[in-house]
Amino acid sequence: MASMLHEGLLLLFRNRPTLAPELLQDALGLTLPAWSEARVESAELTEVVPTEYRADLVVLLVEDKPVFAIVVEVQLSRDEDKRKTWPLYLTSLRSRIDCPTALLVVAPNAAVARWCAQPIELGHPGFMLQPLVASPDAIPVLTDEQAARRDPELAVLSAMAHGQEEVGQAIARTVMGAVAGLEAERVRLYVDLALSSLSEAARNALEALMQRGTYEYQSNFARKYVAQGREEGRQEGEQEALLEVLDARGLEVDAASRQRILACKDLAQLKIWLRKAVTTDSVQELFASESAP
Repeated sequence: MASMLHEGLLLLFRNRPTLAPELLQDALGLTLPAWSEARVESAELTEVVPTEYRADLVVLLVEDKPVFAIVVEVQLSRDEDKRKTWPLYLTSLRSRIDCPTALLVVAPNAAVARWCAQPIELGHPGFMLQPLVASPDAIPVLTDEQAARRDPELAVLSAMAHGQEEVGQAIARTVMGAVAGLEAERVRLYVDLALSSLSEAARNALEALMQRGTYEYQSNFARKYVAQGREEGRQEGEQEALLEVLDARGLEVDAASRQRILACKDLAQLKIWLRKAVTTDSVQELFASESAP
């Protein structure tokens, strides 16, 4: 399931397609051909391969015709399957667009970024993919409000990459000043993303400066993911409580029953099982009424 951080990062690149070539040029030192337009292209890469493949985002640079394509991938954790599909994304897109392509991996975590940057050997002599990775070190610390106003998406990206550092609070305050003048929903979203990236201490300090109590997320986007996270947290709490009660009563939980409990996302059902667990004589009896005709 996509996280708020993953989807938030992608939204920055969707809202400002020039952010991808800016990072490649300014942060990673890649020389790009002359271009006058950057636009989001279809990320569906199934035309030339039998299996369905979809990149996170594709940005196309145009100068009368496509001159360069960028596959943008947000990577929050290690995933060996992604390293297998990244070369396919590039070759498939190059075949479809008929122009040079590059892979830009956005990895806000330094350890994950180092993993992403490892060369991908493809076996054929000289055929090796070196991912271009926007790590925290490559993303600028943006505390200049004027610069942030010119590129608010880069300011939010800076907050998301450096929010846990000492400078995080200053970047978040810069974002708040930089988004003035944008449409209301975008302002709410960017402030939410910046604040959600801070350490708890920095967020509490900033909330105090805002003369508010617990921060209430303002954008529909953030509220969706925060609510989703809270719901998942309640489900996990009920699952853990149920397993603890069964264990405390000395009832053996076989692998299939444990998997059934952990796979259940219905909070009401978990509560029913938890109440029955207090008096049931076996784990099988816990599920008996559901399997009965």
